[in-house]
Amino acid sequence: MGSVRKASAWLGLVDDSDDERYYDDDYAEGPEPGDSWVTNPKVRVADEVAQEQGTRIATVTPDGFRDARGIGELFREGVPVIVNLTGMEPNDAKRVVDFAAGLTFGLRGSIERVANRVFLLTPADYQVLSGEAGRRANGGFFNQN
Repeated sequence: MGSVRKASAWLGLVDDSDDERYYDDDYAEGPEPGDSWVTNPKVRVADEVAQEQGTRIATVTPDGFRDARGIGELFREGVPVIVNLTGMEPNDAKRVVDFAAGLTFGLRGSIERVANRVFLLTPADYQVLSGEAGRRANGGFFNQN
């Protein structure tokens, strides 16, 4: 029985019998096609060797809404994600932003616009610091007093 079918049976959406007539071959057992998404040239992960949380940040430049899955998988792993939507059609970009907003809300993270059509998604255990407050408090970067 496939993993999607097992999950559906667990949720009570389908009968738990071994009847496979509704089984979709697109969800066959084995490695999922998405397992290789990290090698996608549209996704860059800083310090891919490090496995500790807090040591990686990803930059994703999606071509369309279909690339939103990679954003979601990275974010669920606790990796902050910079999403650059500058090369996308406006309608697809809006869909990705809506997806990212729902993703961050559901996982108690945050989404912040850092530039025109560029967004930073941060997991719940991260804090984004603004350099503006510190610069004003100290009289600027180079204080000549």
